[in-house]
Amino acid sequence: MSDVIIIGNGPAGISASLYTKRAGLTTTVIGKDYGALQKTDQIDNYYGFSETITGTELLENGLQQAKRLGVELVSAEVLGLDYDTQFTVKTSQGDFSAAGLVLATGAQRTAPRIPGLAEYEGKGVSYCAVCDSYFYRGKDVAVLGCCDYALHEAMELLPLVNSVTIVTNGETPGVAIPSDIQVITTPIQEFVGEDTINRVLFQDGSQISVAGIFIAVGVAGSSDLARKIGAQTQGNKIMVDDTMATNIPGFYAAGDCTGGMLQIAKAVYEGAQAGTQLVKYLRKQKKA
Repeated sequence: MSDVIIIGNGPAGISASLYTKRAGLTTTVIGKDYGALQKTDQIDNYYGFSETITGTELLENGLQQAKRLGVELVSAEVLGLDYDTQFTVKTSQGDFSAAGLVLATGAQRTAPRIPGLAEYEGKGVSYCAVCDSYFYRGKDVAVLGCCDYALHEAMELLPLVNSVTIVTNGETPGVAIPSDIQVITTPIQEFVGEDTINRVLFQDGSQISVAGIFIAVGVAGSSDLARKIGAQTQGNKIMVDDTMATNIPGFYAAGDCTGGMLQIAKAVYEGAQAGTQLVKYLRKQKKA
C-alpha cells in the first residue's frame, strides 16, 4: 500500500507525484499510455524550452524525473475505483491501495455516435455499473464495449442482473469473455424504447430486449471513475475547489479532467496544487 496513488502519467499526474514524493510520501503513478499529448508534434508555448519539443519528449522527460526521485511507475489500465476509508484502484495488473488519491487522466473520451444513445442517457443508458447496477437487479442488460473495461463492468453487473450481453458494435473482443456472458459483435443500428430504453437494434435486422445499457467503450474516463465513488461531476468535468479537492476526503483531481483551459501549463499547476494539498491533508490525518 502506498501513501498516494496518482491515476494518469501526463503533466498533471507527474507534477503531483513530484510534490508528494519529495514530501516523503510513498507515491505510485498508474497510467497506460501518453494520451492526446503524445500526438503533439510541436510545443512552443511551454516555459523553459529554447527549442521546439514534441509531446512525447516532454512526457518522457517527466517520467524520467519522477523515476529519478523514486516514484513507482505502473503501466496498467485502470478498470475501477473503490473507496472505504482508503482508496482501491482496480487495474489490469491487480489492485492498488492508498490513503490519498489524485485523478489526472485527461479529458473524457466522447461516447460513440449511435442513434438513441444521447436521448436515453439517464433513461436506461448508464456510464457506471457500480453506481446503477442495483436498479437493474433481476433484469436483462447490455454493456457496450469490447475490451477490459467492458468486461469489468459486465462482471460488476453479473451478480445482480438476470443476464448480461456485451455488444461490441462490430469490434472484435480484445479479451476472453466468460461463457455466462453473451457477446454480440454485429454493428448497432440504434437504441430504441419508450419512456426508457428497451431494445438494441442491429444492422442485420436482429434485436435484443434490454432494460438498460452500460457504456464502457475504450478505457474508463475520468468522470466515469470519479462517479464510481460518489465524487461530484458536471458533464465530463470533475468538480473541485481551489485546492483541487473533490467532495470526497483525500481525493483530488487535476488537469484536463477538471475542465477549463486545456493547456500543459494549467495541468502542471493543478498537479502541483493537488500534490501539495494532498500532502497537507494526509499529514493532518496522521496527527488526528
